[in-house]
Amino acid sequence: MSQKKVFEKKMSSDKDGLRFATPEPVAKYRAARLACGTIADISCGIGGQTIYFAQRCKHVYAVEIDPQKLEYAKQNCAKHGLSNVTFICGDALDPAVIAQIPKADIVFSDPYRPPEEETRQADSLRPGIPAVMDAYAGITQNFAFEAPPQMPPERIDFACEKEYVSLNGQLNRLTLYFGKIKRYDRIAVSLPGGNAMVDAPVELPPMVEADKPMLFMFEPDPAVVAADLLNELVDDMIKAIASHVRVVKIDKKRTLLTADLLTVNPMNKNNYILLRIMPFETEDDYEKINEFLKKSNAGKVTLRGSIDPKNYWGIRNQLEAGLFGTKKIHLYLKEKENSRKEALICELIYE
Repeated sequence: MSQKKVFEKKMSSDKDGLRFATPEPVAKYRAARLACGTIADISCGIGGQTIYFAQRCKHVYAVEIDPQKLEYAKQNCAKHGLSNVTFICGDALDPAVIAQIPKADIVFSDPYRPPEEETRQADSLRPGIPAVMDAYAGITQNFAFEAPPQMPPERIDFACEKEYVSLNGQLNRLTLYFGKIKRYDRIAVSLPGGNAMVDAPVELPPMVEADKPMLFMFEPDPAVVAADLLNELVDDMIKAIASHVRVVKIDKKRTLLTADLLTVNPMNKNNYILLRIMPFETEDDYEKINEFLKKSNAGKVTLRGSIDPKNYWGIRNQLEAGLFGTKKIHLYLKEKENSRKEALICELIYE
């Protein structure tokens, strides 16, 4: 991803620093939420988050064990004309480092996460959450930690708020809040729009799986799914249209919602009209779908479902052969009980 898409100014950095730096829209949002007098940003890296903390807080203590990254953080803060940051090089858990932070309203930590880890776990963060909270207990009781967004809420064994953030329709960040800055149990935030959904204060009726998809299909924002707030989204949609909203399981990774009335909810990533359901197993099936798409004024087709990456473009090229229309089609491959697939041919609605 280019720096222009991530930062408002060109950043000084090495490759790893840019790769792991917090994107500007997320950093701005988080800084607004954690605006306070003094904040400690430990494991600050090249300062992607530090910059926006400094714009919102009176003073920032930026701690980084890597002297080169800390030097980049200094340069990047200088580029933004910031002079209210104290830079500290050292281990964030070293008493000598902590002694240089006389006070803080909040401690924010963006710990190291093993890139090779198959299943993300909270106890693999370094420095670990309990260790940081113990080390800084004399400074504050308000903590915020960045964690891998792939971790579902049930895998987080802390009494904290779990905030899942999407950016441009992709799951991007998970922040855990402790102390007085904890507001909810779970929250999903969609950026750059800033729309949010929180856990319901009461138990909601269980979601109902659709026997058959209805006319309109809805793709939930990935932050809603990650935060386990799909039930809240369904409840919100039912209240809006006073009609049934059902769940459609596409496969283990994908879930759509369906209704017979259109509703525009900001926590849905995409809205569709279901054009047709067709078999999706053989070359003959692909040809029949292609013929239907030609008659439907279809153009681009995006395949959404469990499919061998080696076959993706070959199948997509077959489906798009001879298409010159304007409609954008998302073709969801629904897995059936007999291990067969059927295609839910959906036209993207722009709202």
